[in-house]
Amino acid sequence: MGKVMSDRKVNVAIVGLGFGAEFIPIFQRHPNARMVAVCQRTKAKLDQVGDAFGVEKRYTSFEELIKDPDVEAVHINSPIHLHAPQSIAALKAGKHVASTVPAATTVEECRQIVRAAEKARRNYMMMETVIYSREFLYVREQRDAGKLGRIQFMRGSHLQNMYGWPGYWEGLPPMHYATHCVSPCLAIVKGEADYVSCLGSGRIAEPLIGKYGSPYAFETAHCKVRNQDLSFEVTRYLFDAARQYMESFDVYGSKLSFEWQRVDGDDPVLHLGGEKVEKVKVPDYAHLLPEPIRPFTTKGVYDAEAHAHLSFIQGSGHGGSHPHLAHEFLMSIVEGRPSFPDVHQSVNWTMVGICAHESAMRGGEIVRLPDFRR
Repeated sequence: MGKVMSDRKVNVAIVGLGFGAEFIPIFQRHPNARMVAVCQRTKAKLDQVGDAFGVEKRYTSFEELIKDPDVEAVHINSPIHLHAPQSIAALKAGKHVASTVPAATTVEECRQIVRAAEKARRNYMMMETVIYSREFLYVREQRDAGKLGRIQFMRGSHLQNMYGWPGYWEGLPPMHYATHCVSPCLAIVKGEADYVSCLGSGRIAEPLIGKYGSPYAFETAHCKVRNQDLSFEVTRYLFDAARQYMESFDVYGSKLSFEWQRVDGDDPVLHLGGEKVEKVKVPDYAHLLPEPIRPFTTKGVYDAEAHAHLSFIQGSGHGGSHPHLAHEFLMSIVEGRPSFPDVHQSVNWTMVGICAHESAMRGGEIVRLPDFRR
């Protein structure tokens, strides 16, 4: 994965310059990328970021950006409700697409993303941070070395208080932003979900409920992995619970189990069978990357902490995942192969949350996920 064999450069544009700005210098320094354009509705913000990073081509209109023949690939970092419409439009315009999570907000949008990617013969990748975090890469390394033995069960949890975030987050159903805990469970077994049952618990403040019609403080889902004798469990909350931020992923194997740290600054735990337990210092995986972008696994793009994006501060830098995500997206294009996750995995992992919330609103009824490969 780390060795760059080709000198081909992919012309990349970034859409949305809040969180998206974190990726500009990564693409600028990647040996297989050319950072050609940025797009932001607010011209003042567009120029501020464009000037800071020396990107000359700037668009306030997404529709104009995707008409630009110089742009081969777009990395979308817009508000959630725009992810799917912009992804579909960009694919139809013949661009490769990377989108921040979640891929979509409805099952129908997921179907349209798959069809657009297939018709355009372009790559679509959901830029899921957790499956390129150093913790996940460590577990993947144990899996590939056979140290886990047979994987028996997975559990994911994403607990985050969203007060103070932009208004569209207020009252969002917890499972509509579930990819950070769903994706590692499915990625570690290279799987997709077949069906899900979910329960809601507790109640958020009344003014928050009206926006999406979702009353629950917590939603917890149990999912069956398609064509594998495995299930996994995920838990989400966004408002009105006293808990430090945590994105966590546990995997239980017949030989070795891994449990993510429960508080910031602690270390993950390995269970070695019986009563044997040890804490593990997870290494960094910058060596998997081209040398010019290796520094970005351990620091953000901003020198001043005050200027870093809120998701980067709360998420402990997303586990060093940003350069790994950019690298995988670029190399999938250069090498003419599907990305990981590919379009089917991306929408399946997103639909777990969409279908889980639907299940919660129906008192835990089983909801099956469509398989768009059929």
